[in-house]
Parts: sequence; structure tokens; C-alpha cells
Amino acid sequence: MQDYINERWQPILAYNGLADFDSLWKLEAKWFEEPNQRRGGWSGVSRCELELPDGGSSAIFLKRQENHGTPSLTHPVRGIPTFLREFKRIINYRSKGIPTLEPVYFASRMIGKDQRAILITEELTGFISMEDRVQTWLKEGAPNRQMRRNILKAVATLLQDMHAHGIRHSCFFPKHVFVRLNEDGTVDARVIDLEKSRWRPLKTLCAMRDLYSLSRFSSCWSASDRLWFFKQYLDIPRLTPYAKWLWRSIEKRSIEKNRINPTSPVLSEKSGAE
Repeated sequence: MQDYINERWQPILAYNGLADFDSLWKLEAKWFEEPNQRRGGWSGVSRCELELPDGGSSAIFLKRQENHGTPSLTHPVRGIPTFLREFKRIINYRSKGIPTLEPVYFASRMIGKDQRAILITEELTGFISMEDRVQTWLKEGAPNRQMRRNILKAVATLLQDMHAHGIRHSCFFPKHVFVRLNEDGTVDARVIDLEKSRWRPLKTLCAMRDLYSLSRFSSCWSASDRLWFFKQYLDIPRLTPYAKWLWRSIEKRSIEKNRINPTSPVLSEKSGAE
């Protein structure tokens, strides 16, 4: 596949001496996450602050991997770099207007017998994962109902948009959903970690998997908030027979797989929240 370089970022990479694959591969950068050692190779992520030509800085996530592939029809033995699949998913999401990461750079190389790949994405400035946001609320108290529902609405709209295009994320966990609260009260949501996304012909197939994944880690939300989110996702004022069936199916699956923890803490509003 031909190398990809974001036109807006090309001069920034060059300004920092990172204009080609070799310089990016050799860059000494602290691991943001410990490298993943599997599939006969490794894959790791670093967060890097790059200087801007006009002053200031901007952050990127530099992902590098070696011999870390996944089988494909064209390469059933060696496979293709997992970053290639992730990059293609990012491009696909963006082509459909689904909010996700902004790609900065992608390229792969064969160095002797080693298959290497680099994927760079722009940091989601101002965004916080729903997992981290909820953990903070559990410690410090949740915001008022209106703010919570503004956030839930943004996430529901994001998921609704994905499924309208037949895209199932397959790992729609709170840690993969990032939210930013804007000064004007609006909320932006983004989804990351798209590698396992799949196209499915029926929206119900998308809903069953992704709503179940989300529900696994949503036991701390009140029943009213969870039901409100569910109705926002389906865009209905009250539960229909289909909605009741879907809700019960997800709950049943969660119980069967022992994913519901009855002792989980429940979100409560901050003292004085209105």
C-alpha cells in the first residue's frame, strides 16, 4: 500500500526531522503503553509532543510494530500488519462522517524478513474516555442529570450513526469512547480502536454486540439513565415491542455470561448539583 501522509501534518513532521519511515522508526520515545508481545512480534505506542513551525506544540500517538500481523485472504500465512487494518478502518469511518481519530501517517516496510508498520494519529485534545470520566465521577460525584444526558446523547448518536452505516465496532467499551465538553454546553464524542470493526447487513446484529459490550461496563449508571440512553439510540419516545425484546436480549446475555456485578458502585450527583 502507498504511504499516507496527512497534508496538514507533513510540514510539521518535516520540521521535527520525521519526514520518512526510517526517522520515525528510529525515534527514541517513551512507551505510552507497554509493547504488546504476541503474534510472533510486537506492537507499541508512544505519545510524542512535536514542535510547530509557528511556535507551540501538538501531540501525536506514534504506533510502531514488527511482525505483528493478522491473516487475510491475500496473505493467509504472514498476514498483514494490524495497523494496516486499523488505518483502513479509520479512513472508512471518516469517509462516512463518523467521528474518530485523525490519521497523520501510515506506512509499512519489509526489512529483510521483518514486516514493520507505523501508524500515527493526532491526539484527541480535550477529550477524555468515558471510562476515566466515570471513574472520576464515582470518586467526586457525577454532574447534574442534564449534563449526564447531554453526554449520553452524544454517545448514543455516535453509535446510532455507526450502525446506520452497517458498522459494528465489536469492542464498544467506555475506554474506547472519548467525550469532550465544550464551553457552549455541547458535547463531542469520538470512537477509537477500530481494528475489530466489521460490516454487518442488519442493524440488529450491530446493536446486539455493541450495546452488550457497553452494558458490561455500565452497571454504575442508574436504571433511568441507561433506559434513556437506550431510547435515544433507537430514537423512540417509549419502548416498542422490538425495543423491549432487544433490551431483554442484552440483559439476558449479560446475565448468562456473568457480566452483571450487583455490587458495583452507582453514580450519584455532586452535592449541590442542579
